[in-house]
Amino acid sequence: MYAIVEIAGHQFKVEKDQKVFVNRLQTEEGKKVNFDNVLLLADGSKVTVGAPAIDGAQVGAKVLKHLKGDKVIVFKKKRRKGYRVKNGHRQSLTEIQIESIVASGAKKAAPAKAVAPKSVAKKEVSKPAVKAAPSKVEESIDLSSMTVAKLKELAKAKGLAGISAMKKADLISALS
Repeated sequence: MYAIVEIAGHQFKVEKDQKVFVNRLQTEEGKKVNFDNVLLLADGSKVTVGAPAIDGAQVGAKVLKHLKGDKVIVFKKKRRKGYRVKNGHRQSLTEIQIESIVASGAKKAAPAKAVAPKSVAKKEVSKPAVKAAPSKVEESIDLSSMTVAKLKELAKAKGLAGISAMKKADLISALS
């Protein structure tokens, strides 16, 4: 069983008893930490993907030690100008050991797929509104996000005169 979890701003693929180096955590050495932002769980052939996270799923870990990473040299130079700068950086890290992956909320992630067809239905409603729209549907359209060409088509459908020379702001005020 493995999980993809977000820890300290980064995503990690973790398994039980694995040791991971993450950005410095504000937890003392030897303490236990739980991470709730589990993005994916896989148990054999069963994979559960969160939208964006899986409700109720947790990854438990133990903080082993705080340390610094290897030194990274940053060297800048402009040739023939006498400009040279050398800097070093050591990232503060925390070593953790994954102790448990709990998938209690894995069954709750399935209804999240039902949300996608509703958003498709909204798109289908908005397409006929642009072509030849009844007055009820036109009220829900955001005119400021439409292009000038679509605004002119909508004005022609309403029967407004002299729309060819109008600017976008004038079209919006005439249609509203």
